[in-house]
Amino acid sequence: MVQQVTNGIKISVETKFVGTNHYENRLHYAFTYRITIENNSNDSVQLLNRHWEIFDLLNNIEIVDGAGVVGEKPILKPSEKHSYQSNCLLTSPIGSMKGFYEMINFTSTKTFKVHIPTFQLIVTTALN
Repeated sequence: MVQQVTNGIKISVETKFVGTNHYENRLHYAFTYRITIENNSNDSVQLLNRHWEIFDLLNNIEIVDGAGVVGEKPILKPSEKHSYQSNCLLTSPIGSMKGFYEMINFTSTKTFKVHIPTFQLIVTTALN
């Protein structure tokens, strides 16, 4: 598990390799990741947008921007947590992801970025 805190918002990430599949006539490695967002600040916040940079061993880079996470824009009061699970397909057995969430602080009405730490996506047998 990797973790990072930005402006009192703690991001924790756990990953898991779930298998291979064929997509668009290519072999892909499927991973799931579970992210927990914990509001350790004194203000209520809302997640508005996400930005991902997805890398694989073959130096492919995919940028993904969008509203919310898995169709939600969660609001977190102080001490509240929100967890969700999503997935990623890579064309190689080793890769990583990093990014940020754009959030709004309801007290100051200002938006701010919360960094998502770089996390590894690795097929365990690829390291042997």
